[in-house]
Amino acid sequence: MSHTTLQAPQRPVTQIPSSVPPAGHWLTLVGIGMVGGVLSGLFAVGGGILMVPLLIWRAGMDQRRAAATSLVAIVPAALVGSLTYGLHGQINVFAASMMAVGAVAGSVLGTRLLHAIPVRPLQWMFVGFILLVAARLLLVTPSREAVLPPTSSTAAVYLGIGLAMGIASGLFGIGGGIIAVPLMVSLVAISDLVAKGTSLLVSIPTSATGTVANRRAGLVELRAGVVVGVAAMVASFPAARLSLAMSPTLSARLFAGLLVLVALQLAVKAHRSGPTCR
Repeated sequence: MSHTTLQAPQRPVTQIPSSVPPAGHWLTLVGIGMVGGVLSGLFAVGGGILMVPLLIWRAGMDQRRAAATSLVAIVPAALVGSLTYGLHGQINVFAASMMAVGAVAGSVLGTRLLHAIPVRPLQWMFVGFILLVAARLLLVTPSREAVLPPTSSTAAVYLGIGLAMGIASGLFGIGGGIIAVPLMVSLVAISDLVAKGTSLLVSIPTSATGTVANRRAGLVELRAGVVVGVAAMVASFPAARLSLAMSPTLSARLFAGLLVLVALQLAVKAHRSGPTCR
């Protein structure tokens, strides 16, 4: 007698969608990182001023994740940039240490003020301040010959600059070189190159601290941050070398142009926030 074996019908194999983003996504992140790295090396502004909107627009991130990812990328870019400036003797370690202390205190104060006072009038005041600084950079060429010894007076000024950096960061999400470089050039009459190198050095611990906090809050897309950061790091080195070779007049004019763009960005944000913004 023959026996027949019944076989269960085979189910069609379903393809599980891959969670790996397409290659174009990673190329977009590389491009964004290159933009940030150029800004970091050339102007010591960290690059977040353009990386955040680009991550929102091109990478599909929300505001908080874009800001957190940008902060990850700033660390390696600032490290390479500050090393480049430092190897050419364009860093003031005393100023950096004082500014770092002020920046930490200022960021805490700025975050508290954000929830305690109306922010919209401050946004317009800040726009006006940035435009005044841009105008001064256009009218006064910074000197690269001044060397200031560390004194209690200069320490107080550096603390104040760091405090302004931190408050601006907490209130408006803008800090780093946008605040530090023009204030150091204007108030302390320090070389623009030293101001840039020092600002980049200060941004390393502040960005790293913020990254750790964002990581604990689950806001960091680590793979994206690493890709953007590596690209920014690669672009930061030649940009910093270009800044070192640039004349102080051209450097000041380009920085003034960047400040005008930042002021316009803040003005648009203030206008869109409406009269009820706090």
